[in-house]
Amino acid sequence: MDDSTTIEFRDSAAPLGETLRQLARSIEGERVTVRELLSMVGEQGLLLALMFLTVPFLLPISIPGVSTVFGAVAILISLGITFNRVPWLPDRLLDRPLDAVKLTAAIEKGADRFGRVDRISHPRLQRLTDSKAMNRLAGLGLLLGSTLLIFPLGLVPFSNTLPAWGILLLAAGQLQRDGLLILLGYLFLLGTLVYFAALGIGVLTGAQWVVNMFQ
Repeated sequence: MDDSTTIEFRDSAAPLGETLRQLARSIEGERVTVRELLSMVGEQGLLLALMFLTVPFLLPISIPGVSTVFGAVAILISLGITFNRVPWLPDRLLDRPLDAVKLTAAIEKGADRFGRVDRISHPRLQRLTDSKAMNRLAGLGLLLGSTLLIFPLGLVPFSNTLPAWGILLLAAGQLQRDGLLILLGYLFLLGTLVYFAALGIGVLTGAQWVVNMFQ
């Protein structure tokens, strides 16, 4: 079995800034691989990656075609979060060596910046964040949002924006153990499902009207 499917990690309750500082202290030697980094940073690293993937879609205007590629990557990451495993990625990427000294310096700078976020978003509504069941549910929510994001509907207003905001809020809520953000993420996903259902009904109604015209 590929090693990328056997590395597991536990849910983390530490703020992101502190997690990044712990990661910087854990890096040893001159080189470190992506696989080693993922196993060290665990769930929070995957959640942060998901947040970055949503950035191009946070405005109503999206680039056609990008959502399919980014959505596919987001699905793999969401599966990793849901099952607490490093997601499948090519071995060439996972085993790529990185300069440990430069990486540690960059991570420490990032920890200082995310420390500011830690002061704004904080643990609350913890019934939504403090159990494995709720974390798995949030992971499934991320998977749903990623699946909705993959549809090539970039030219349809809000078709990418709504699921992207749902993913962003869920990921940020899990990172910060902030139940309010998680609740907002679920609401955005529900809004996305309603919006897509309305689009589908509109298309079917329009098609039926056109067919009736030519009968």
